[in-house]
Amino acid sequence: MNRIKQLFGIQFPIIQAGMIWCSGWELASAVSNAGGLGIIGAGSMYPEVLRDQIQKCQAATNRPFAVNVPLLYPSIEEHMATIVELGVPIVFTSAGNPKTWTEHLKSHGIRVVHVVSSVKFALKAQAAGVDAVVAEGFEAGGHNGREETTTLCLVPSVADALDVPVIAAGGIGDARAILAAFALGAEGVQIGSRFVATLESSAHQAFKDEVVAAGEGATRLSLKALTPVRLLDNAFAREVVEAENAGRSPEELLALLGRGRAKKGMFEGDLESGELEIGQVSSLIQAVKPAAEVMTELVEGYSALTRGMEDPRFRWA
Repeated sequence: MNRIKQLFGIQFPIIQAGMIWCSGWELASAVSNAGGLGIIGAGSMYPEVLRDQIQKCQAATNRPFAVNVPLLYPSIEEHMATIVELGVPIVFTSAGNPKTWTEHLKSHGIRVVHVVSSVKFALKAQAAGVDAVVAEGFEAGGHNGREETTTLCLVPSVADALDVPVIAAGGIGDARAILAAFALGAEGVQIGSRFVATLESSAHQAFKDEVVAAGEGATRLSLKALTPVRLLDNAFAREVVEAENAGRSPEELLALLGRGRAKKGMFEGDLESGELEIGQVSSLIQAVKPAAEVMTELVEGYSALTRGMEDPRFRWA
C-alpha cells in the first residue's frame, strides 16, 4: 500500500500545492473530489478569510483536504486555532521551524507535513515528528531554498535519509515527471504550477494566460539576498535583476519589493509591475483546463507508463 495514500486517505498520491493567491477552496475541493489531495494556501489569507475558505471547502467535498501554513505568517496563532476548531485533517507547513507547531497539531489528531529544500532540514522535520516531508527542488515556483538543489538530486538524497515518506515537488507537471519522482524514491508528488493554470485556480485569468504562454527560460530565481523566489519574466523581475547586478543591499531590495507585489501580479493581473511566481515547468503547460481534467490526464498517463511494471514502488494500489 502506498504510504501517502494511506496517510491522507486519498485515492491517488497526487497533491495540489497550497499556493498564495491561487489555491482557494474551489481548486482544493476540485482536486480532492478528483481523488487527489487539495490544499488551501493560507499564506495570502487573513484569519477570517481562511475560516470562510475552509468552511466552503468542507461544503464542497466530503474528501480529505489540507491547509498550507507558512510558519512565519504574522497571524499564525489565529490560523492554527481555526484549523483545529474546524477539524481540518491535514496541515502542510513551510518557511519556518516545524518544531513550533507539529506537536500541537498532532495532539489534535492532525497529520503534519513539512516542506524542505535539503537533507539537513528534512532530518530536522522528521525529528520534530512530522508524518511526511515535501522535498522541493529549486525548479519550483515561488519561494525556494538557498541550496538551489534540483528535484532530481534532492529527492533521492532525502528519501535515503528518512524513514517517513517523501513527497517530491518542483518541476512536476505531467505523468512522466510523476514516474521519475517515484523512481527517485518519492511516494507522492506535489504539483503547483500545473494547477495554477486551471479553471478553479483563484489566480487572475491574465496570469493564467501568461503561464500558458511561457516558454523555456521564462523564469529565474531572484531576490536571493532576501528569500529566493522563482519569478516569471516581466518588468518587475527585470528591475530586480538590475538591482541585484548593481549590488543593492537587502534593505534596498526589500524597498523595491514593497508590499502586495504578489497579489498585484497573480491575483489582480498586473503582468508588468506585479510579482508572478511560477515554476520552470510552466514551459510545458499548454492550456487552462478544469482541475478534474488535469487529474485524469495525470492518473491515466501514469497508468499507461507503468502498465506491466512489476516493481512495487510504482504501484499505487
